[in-house]
Amino acid sequence: MAGAESYPDDLKYHPEHDWARIEGDEAVLGITWWAQDALGELVHFEAPAVGDMAVKDEAYGEVESIKAVSEVISPLSGEIIAVNHKAVDEPESINEEPYGEGWLIRIRISDPSEAGDLLDVEGYRAVVAEQ
Repeated sequence: MAGAESYPDDLKYHPEHDWARIEGDEAVLGITWWAQDALGELVHFEAPAVGDMAVKDEAYGEVESIKAVSEVISPLSGEIIAVNHKAVDEPESINEEPYGEGWLIRIRISDPSEAGDLLDVEGYRAVVAEQ
């Protein structure tokens, strides 16, 4: 299971508990420590296909735990250019390292201005505090 609660300050956060690590015109996406903790042990990641489009504020996949199935919401729009097959084959890696080996997809960002709508770490911590 995951280590201590953490929210890296170099990420941008969506209020639905998803994160984006923006790297130029691409971004790596995943779910936050809070999301994986709330879901519990993950047993399945239903990934999209490379070439599909992720649309900001819409689901691009699902994560399933022994407790529930939850949609994964995209914090940014763009073409999916990579899927983390480790997360598909070993969904527990999402629990173990939600910001490292447990990333979900990489996109080529189609609208960089959307990043301005995302939360910084302090804003996201405020969302978590209200949960």
